[in-house]
Amino acid sequence: MAEIIDLCLLAFLLTTAVYVARSRDLLAVIMVFGIYSLISAGLFMVMDAADVAFTEAAVGAGVSTILMLIAMSYCGSEEKKTGPQPLALLLVVVTGATLVYGTLDMPTIGAADNPVHTHVAPRYLEESGEEIGIPNVVTSVLSSYRGFDTFGEVVVVFTAGLGVWLLIGGTRRRNDR
Repeated sequence: MAEIIDLCLLAFLLTTAVYVARSRDLLAVIMVFGIYSLISAGLFMVMDAADVAFTEAAVGAGVSTILMLIAMSYCGSEEKKTGPQPLALLLVVVTGATLVYGTLDMPTIGAADNPVHTHVAPRYLEESGEEIGIPNVVTSVLSSYRGFDTFGEVVVVFTAGLGVWLLIGGTRRRNDR
């Protein structure tokens, strides 16, 4: 059943990506990007990555959508037609090929002999309760072992929210003249 949900979410992601690539209406593209971020957050939740899902939902669907709407208010709602962009296409192809090449020597997902299963996970499960003093392993990993990472995510969400607040209006100084 989980595979069916994964495939449906991936199909929705592909559909929204194709729509974004083909559409010229910037408002529709921004809205579909927000939907894409929400679908991505759902996919992260299915993969049991709740912290990443919340960050994607807050920053991707919330803050980024607002920032793009503000940017669109300065430039108009229709994309101008341009000619072919061979340099951009080459850059995308080279970047994609580099990313694929980088994944060729990765260990198989879920294999019992992966480094994460032989070194990190057993140590967390066996020693986190004594080292940290928190009985819940997930909480101890997020709050202590990955504390800087979690703090970084919180800073990103806070900074994005503050930026949107300042762009929308925030507090304005009035000159008394």
